Order: sequence, then C-alpha cells, then structure tokens
Amino acid sequence: MRYDLIIFDNDGVLVDSEPISNRILAGHLTELGHPTTYEESIRDYMGSAMPRIHDIVRERSGKQLPDGFDEEFHGRVFAAFRTELEPVRGVGSVLEGLAAAGVPYCVGSSGSHERIRVALRTTGLFGHFEEERIFSAQDVGRGKPAPDLFLYAAERMGVAPERCAVVEDSPLGVAAARAAGMDVYGFTAMTPAARLGDATGLFAEMAELPALLSA
Repeated sequence: MRYDLIIFDNDGVLVDSEPISNRILAGHLTELGHPTTYEESIRDYMGSAMPRIHDIVRERSGKQLPDGFDEEFHGRVFAAFRTELEPVRGVGSVLEGLAAAGVPYCVGSSGSHERIRVALRTTGLFGHFEEERIFSAQDVGRGKPAPDLFLYAAERMGVAPERCAVVEDSPLGVAAARAAGMDVYGFTAMTPAARLGDATGLFAEMAELPALLSA
C-alpha cells in the first residue's frame, strides 16, 4: 500500500445517501419558497456542510432560511435513512481489505456527527470505525472545499498529509483534498467524471478502488 491513511467521505462513498438527502433537500427548499429540483440540489449542494447551504440560499434569494431548518431537514433525512439507506455496494469488502492489510482509515465528512453515526449504524458499517476515527465538518471552522477537515483528520490520526489518500464523490471534496496536499480518488457512481477531473484517479465501482490505492 502506498498510503499510510485512507480518508473516506461518508455520504455517497460509504453510504448511498445522496439520492435520499438531495431529494429531501430539494423538496424542503421548494416548500420554503426556494424552488429547487433534485438535479439542482445534486449540482449545487452535494458535499456541502449545512452552513454552505444557508450561504448559497441567502446569496441567491436575499433571504435567510428559517430557524430550525437544519433540525427539520435532518429529522426528515434520518427518518428516510431508517427505511431506505443502504451501504455503497462493495465498500464493506474494501474496508475489510484495508483492515487485513493493516492500513489505517477514517471518515472525513461534511455531515454532522449525528448524521454520520445514524448512517453508519443504519447500514451496519459502524463496526468498521471507532469513535476516534470519525471526523466531521463540525470539528473545524470551515467545511469543504477548504482543506481544514482533511488536515484535521490527518493530524488526529498522526499521518502527514502527503501520506494520505482521500476517497470522494463531489467536486467540493476533491478540491478540499487537493488543497490539503493529498491524493484523491473520485467515485463516479453519481458524479460525472468531468466534474471530478482534478482527482488523482477515477473509479466507478468500489471493487476498483484497492488497485488504485496500491498502484
């Protein structure tokens, strides 16, 4: 293995949550007078921490999202997760392979700590991670595309940034990893390859990832 730490995004990489959360986000914004299609939500908000969603809506409309927006959105998302959420196909085998090879890995997600844990527990992936290997944008001052989250995860895991690889599925995540001085592998299951063009490498199925990490 050429890396000393693999940092996985959560939504869309470990758990197949992006279709669920973006469907709900688009609907919720539309209800509040900010018409948003599912496709627009994917394009504009995928990979974002909640403060960025607030910023974009305010910049476009001149209006603030209401108090309680985050709590209502997450309540709807968590309810849907409990009945619909599945792990990304093949990711369990990837994690098992890394563990067998003694390669450390962790989560670095724009989602809240609660969201990460609900998702991992619902999909049965939580057992692959200890509490000290879960990092959220809540832990740092700025979310992706700033490099802060990935740099924080690397520091806490005791690994130099240049010895890390990030697994991401959003342009914001790829930009954050690059800004952190890390290699990044773009998962194209939902995002067109052209939007992840700055990645070190691209893959469409999780079964392809171990070879990229070892090449």
